Amino acid sequence: MLLARVVGTVVATRKDPRLEGKKLLIVTPLTAEQVESGKEADAPGQASYLVAVDTVDAGYRETVIIVQGSSARMASTCKDCPVDTAIVGIVDTVTLGGG
Repeated sequence: MLLARVVGTVVATRKDPRLEGKKLLIVTPLTAEQVESGKEADAPGQASYLVAVDTVDAGYRETVIIVQGSSARMASTCKDCPVDTAIVGIVDTVTLGGG
């Protein structure tokens, strides 16, 4: 599992039929420093972007938990779908260290 931030949406009018009705969001994985500070990558070119199927109704700029590979295909609405990344949780708070 990884922490990521929702940074956009994807609209695809033609896609695999098993993806019909699924919300596709663009997420960028977060480093520990970004989680702690709440900041994004310094420049758009430095960020890596992933398209993820949203299984929890996440929104723009929310911090989320993502899973990839076979774990993504095990998410509740993604079984037997051609999915490599899925959003499986919305993060309320993160505490790093002993706190």
